[in-house]
Amino acid sequence: MSRPVLLVIAHGSRDPRHAATVHALVRRVRSLRPDVRVETGFLDFNVPSVPGVLESLATEGVRDVVALPLLLTRAFHAKADIPAVLADAPPRLRIRQAEVLGPSPLLLAALERRLYEAGLTPADKSSTGVVLASAGSTDPEAIAVIADIAREWRHTGWCAVRPAFASASLPRTEQAVRELRDLGCARIAVAPYVLAPGRLPDRIARGAAEADVLADVLGPAPEVARLLVERYEAARVAVGASGRGAVGASARVAVGA
Repeated sequence: MSRPVLLVIAHGSRDPRHAATVHALVRRVRSLRPDVRVETGFLDFNVPSVPGVLESLATEGVRDVVALPLLLTRAFHAKADIPAVLADAPPRLRIRQAEVLGPSPLLLAALERRLYEAGLTPADKSSTGVVLASAGSTDPEAIAVIADIAREWRHTGWCAVRPAFASASLPRTEQAVRELRDLGCARIAVAPYVLAPGRLPDRIARGAAEADVLADVLGPAPEVARLLVERYEAARVAVGASGRGAVGASARVAVGA
């Protein structure tokens, strides 16, 4: 039995760095799982679009698809936009929506990788305050998850960790930097909790002007690629266990538990 196609669903952006980073991550996933066909679709701004990819797969005769949201939290896109797009897919496709990427220990490992690449060392942890800077959301669940991640990460040895948001919520990155400075941390590092460059990551970077270290976005970090494979496998197993068929949009698109 062939494995389901993995469809990585990215938000999309007018910034060309966004799509380039998404494609780099997908290439790394393909290198990890050469036995799995991996496709990329964008919700907006970039091509191919998610509906376009689904139409092409159906035309080729593909039956099973795991749709994996390239998102760090379960907010509006994961709860509404993506299910709506998948519900309109060709009826012959059996689709399961995988879980979003976060939270995960692999993401914390990727964040630390980026901080060390930016110049920190493990010996710096106890004297360094970190701003966990996310894009932001109006969804209370997503905001609570970011706060929980910051608390969890603090317990791994950092001087302090504070969440910050580029939009929709407070504090902003620059506010969190000042708070950590007032707390007495010897150095301040900003760790963008975002997957690809764009308008909001640029806003995070501007807010990090008074920090000592600014890490890169998560992008195609090895840990992120491994996490995509984990989410795919979890959804694939669920597909096999459920035996769902193409019996209409409401039954055909199952959301990962």
